[in-house]
Amino acid sequence: MIEGKKADIPIGKWIKCPKCKEILYKDDVKANYSICPKCSHYFRLSSRRRIEQVVDKDTFEEFDLEIDTKDPLNMPEYINKIEGLRQKTGLKEAVKCGIGDINGKKAVVCAMDSNFFMGSMGYVVGEYITYSIERAIEEKLPIVIFSVSGGARMQEGIISLMQMAKTSAAVSKLHDAGLLYISILTDPTYGGVTASFATLADVILSEPGAMIGFAGKRVIEQTINEKLPEDFQSSEFLFKHGFIDKIVERKALKDTIAKIISMSKGDYNG
Repeated sequence: MIEGKKADIPIGKWIKCPKCKEILYKDDVKANYSICPKCSHYFRLSSRRRIEQVVDKDTFEEFDLEIDTKDPLNMPEYINKIEGLRQKTGLKEAVKCGIGDINGKKAVVCAMDSNFFMGSMGYVVGEYITYSIERAIEEKLPIVIFSVSGGARMQEGIISLMQMAKTSAAVSKLHDAGLLYISILTDPTYGGVTASFATLADVILSEPGAMIGFAGKRVIEQTINEKLPEDFQSSEFLFKHGFIDKIVERKALKDTIAKIISMSKGDYNG
């Protein structure tokens, strides 16, 4: 390097893989479905990118319920943090929901976003998931939900826990209507989301290497005073024990979802 000269590296164009530690060009990773080209590590996707990868271009119509996050416990800085996340991410809350086509098959699609409070479920997320399920029933459409979450949002106390019962009741109505529900568990899916709508689907899929559970591995080990398997709570471990129907690579998710919709008994051609 010539003395006095700085390396011409564009800021924000490179990322480090947390698994293999390689420095990667962002555009190359994005072109590879946000999968590390060196070690196949799955980077977490924003809800916007998830929808771009799965829903046909220019077909997604997002729901806007015009509801806002509440602060039932009057916790210091909670609403300020929400506003800060909105400015940083461009999201209103931790889930994006709407109707779009998947290889020409119309469906209700929800995608949670780990960039917003780790995808935690509070009042607004619960309301959007419930509304999306009700729209699927109303329009006789299948519903696809991508879950990524740290669980129920503690800043909303019992209000967030109530969303577990509310979303589960909505799923029950969906099943009664004979409509298809596909759940895709991504890294990580934990807590009240796992214990409610995320695991009540007709078909449960997962991405490779996703961590899925209720309580974390360390908490369970401390509770039962036993050492758990190294791959405990990974999608591969859960598939082996019958909790997941299929592990699907990200590149194949769109075609797999469309195929499941085509094979189901409903007429979902939109």
